[in-house]
Amino acid sequence: MLSFYTLFHKETLRVKKVAFQTLLSPILTALLYLLIFSHVLERHVEVYPGVRYTAFLIPGLVMMSVLQNAFANSSSSLIQSKITGNLVFVLMAPISYVEFFAAYVLASVVRGLVVGTGVYLAALWFAQPPLQSPLWIVLFAVMGSAMLGAMGVVAGIWAEKFDQLAGFQNFIIMPLTFLSGVFYSIHSLPDFWQGLSRFNPFFYMIDGFRYGFFGVSDISPWISLAVVGGCMLLLTGFALALLRSGYKLRS
Repeated sequence: MLSFYTLFHKETLRVKKVAFQTLLSPILTALLYLLIFSHVLERHVEVYPGVRYTAFLIPGLVMMSVLQNAFANSSSSLIQSKITGNLVFVLMAPISYVEFFAAYVLASVVRGLVVGTGVYLAALWFAQPPLQSPLWIVLFAVMGSAMLGAMGVVAGIWAEKFDQLAGFQNFIIMPLTFLSGVFYSIHSLPDFWQGLSRFNPFFYMIDGFRYGFFGVSDISPWISLAVVGGCMLLLTGFALALLRSGYKLRS
């Protein structure tokens, strides 16, 4: 496990070295969302009975930050290593593709959870959402960040330049995140959009995570857990297949 630990340490050290960009910046961005939306909609929207809109919004913003930063960690690290040419030193090391994948994904989970915790603690100044089921919160946070970390590995392998990676993030990650119920409940949508939202795996991550706070959700947390777990396994298998084949890595 020495190879795995070394690569994992390298990835976490990378996050620490640019903490202003990797940790503080996303926390500030989430707080700006919270400040603007809570100020505009606090008195006009009540999603769950007796729950302030600001309190409802906090879990969504926390999970959004977790997902986006988990994806950014693995994808940006891989594309930077490919462009600068130092990825060859990792590939030459005695490390299996499973250890390679696990190190990148685990580092993504760490960054996602650290950013999410920072957003949550900072948001407590605005409102204090209850913690009905902390186990569900931790479970969906870990699984969601692992899933996006695996997706980041796939994107990092596929992309050959930063423009392609930015396109992946802007046209796939961002729309799926913003249309997942971060700022609203899908029950407030017309029937067509409600049905469409159920094809968005990010919706199940947000909804299950929010259930851990309020004990209320748009769909059963067990269904959400099954969907997230299935998507995570599919992405893991796909990423491992790419790594084993050396696709866009050995050439």
